[in-house]
Amino acid sequence: MVGDHGHGYLHRKDDYLKRLKRIEGQARGLQRMVEEDQYCIDVLTQVSAMTKALQSVSLGLLEEHLNHCVRRAAEAGGAEADQKIAEAYQAVARLVRS
Repeated sequence: MVGDHGHGYLHRKDDYLKRLKRIEGQARGLQRMVEEDQYCIDVLTQVSAMTKALQSVSLGLLEEHLNHCVRRAAEAGGAEADQKIAEAYQAVARLVRS
Protein backbone atom coordinates (compact mmCIF):
# COMPACT_ATOMS: atom_id res chain seq x y z
CA MET A 1 0.00 0.00 0.00
CA VAL A 2 1.37 3.40 -0.88
CA GLY A 3 -0.15 5.63 1.80
CA ASP A 4 2.10 7.16 4.41
CA HIS A 5 3.48 3.76 5.41
CA GLY A 6 5.19 2.93 2.11
CA HIS A 7 5.51 -0.43 0.43
CA GLY A 8 6.23 -3.50 2.50
CA TYR A 9 9.46 -4.32 0.67
CA LEU A 10 11.16 -0.95 1.29
CA HIS A 11 13.23 -2.26 4.21
CA ARG A 12 14.74 -4.86 1.80
CA LYS A 13 14.85 -2.67 -1.30
CA ASP A 14 18.64 -2.89 -1.65
CA ASP A 15 18.49 -6.68 -1.47
CA TYR A 16 15.83 -6.81 -4.18
CA LEU A 17 17.77 -4.41 -6.38
CA LYS A 18 20.92 -6.53 -5.97
CA ARG A 19 19.02 -9.66 -6.96
CA LEU A 20 17.43 -7.95 -9.96
CA LYS A 21 20.82 -6.70 -11.15
CA ARG A 22 22.14 -10.27 -10.94
CA ILE A 23 19.15 -11.45 -12.98
CA GLU A 24 19.86 -8.69 -15.51
CA GLY A 25 23.40 -10.05 -15.79
CA GLN A 26 22.02 -13.54 -16.29
CA ALA A 27 19.83 -12.25 -19.13
CA ARG A 28 22.84 -10.66 -20.82
CA GLY A 29 24.73 -13.94 -20.37
CA LEU A 30 21.86 -15.82 -22.02
CA GLN A 31 21.90 -13.43 -24.96
CA ARG A 32 25.65 -13.94 -25.31
CA MET A 33 25.24 -17.72 -25.18
CA VAL A 34 22.70 -17.62 -28.02
CA GLU A 35 24.86 -15.22 -30.04
CA GLU A 36 27.79 -17.60 -29.60
CA ASP A 37 25.68 -20.62 -30.61
CA GLN A 38 26.17 -22.39 -27.27
CA TYR A 39 24.77 -25.89 -26.77
CA CYS A 40 20.95 -25.94 -26.30
CA ILE A 41 21.02 -27.74 -22.96
CA ASP A 42 23.53 -25.26 -21.53
CA VAL A 43 21.28 -22.37 -22.56
CA LEU A 44 18.22 -24.10 -21.09
CA THR A 45 20.10 -24.71 -17.84
CA GLN A 46 20.80 -20.98 -17.57
CA VAL A 47 17.17 -20.15 -18.44
CA SER A 48 16.11 -22.42 -15.60
CA ALA A 49 18.49 -20.69 -13.17
CA MET A 50 17.19 -17.27 -14.20
CA THR A 51 13.59 -18.45 -13.85
CA LYS A 52 14.31 -19.69 -10.31
CA ALA A 53 15.92 -16.35 -9.44
CA LEU A 54 12.86 -14.45 -10.69
CA GLN A 55 10.56 -16.80 -8.78
CA SER A 56 12.56 -16.15 -5.62
CA VAL A 57 12.16 -12.39 -6.05
CA SER A 58 8.45 -12.83 -6.77
CA LEU A 59 7.86 -14.96 -3.68
CA GLY A 60 9.78 -12.52 -1.52
CA LEU A 61 7.73 -9.59 -2.78
CA LEU A 62 4.50 -11.55 -2.30
CA GLU A 63 5.48 -12.39 1.26
CA GLU A 64 6.27 -8.72 1.94
CA HIS A 65 2.91 -7.71 0.44
CA LEU A 66 0.98 -10.21 2.56
CA ASN A 67 2.82 -9.36 5.78
CA HIS A 68 2.65 -5.61 5.31
CA CYS A 69 -0.02 -4.32 2.96
CA VAL A 70 -2.60 -7.09 3.28
CA ARG A 71 -2.17 -7.45 7.03
CA ARG A 72 -2.58 -3.71 7.61
CA ALA A 73 -5.64 -3.55 5.35
CA ALA A 74 -7.18 -6.61 7.04
CA GLU A 75 -6.71 -4.99 10.43
CA ALA A 76 -8.47 -1.85 9.16
CA GLY A 77 -11.22 -3.92 7.51
CA GLY A 78 -13.74 -2.74 4.96
CA ALA A 79 -13.33 -2.25 1.23
CA GLU A 80 -9.56 -1.75 1.42
CA ALA A 81 -9.17 -5.18 3.03
CA ASP A 82 -11.28 -6.76 0.30
CA GLN A 83 -9.20 -5.01 -2.37
CA LYS A 84 -5.84 -6.09 -0.89
CA ILE A 85 -6.99 -9.69 -0.52
CA ALA A 86 -8.20 -9.68 -4.15
CA GLU A 87 -4.87 -8.20 -5.28
CA ALA A 88 -2.96 -10.88 -3.39
CA TYR A 89 -5.13 -13.61 -4.90
CA GLN A 90 -4.57 -12.24 -8.41
CA ALA A 91 -0.80 -12.03 -7.80
CA VAL A 92 -0.71 -15.67 -6.69
CA ALA A 93 -2.78 -16.68 -9.71
CA ARG A 94 -0.34 -14.90 -12.05
CA LEU A 95 2.64 -16.58 -10.38
CA VAL A 96 1.05 -20.01 -10.66
CA ARG A 97 0.27 -19.49 -14.35
CA SER A 98 3.80 -18.33 -15.18
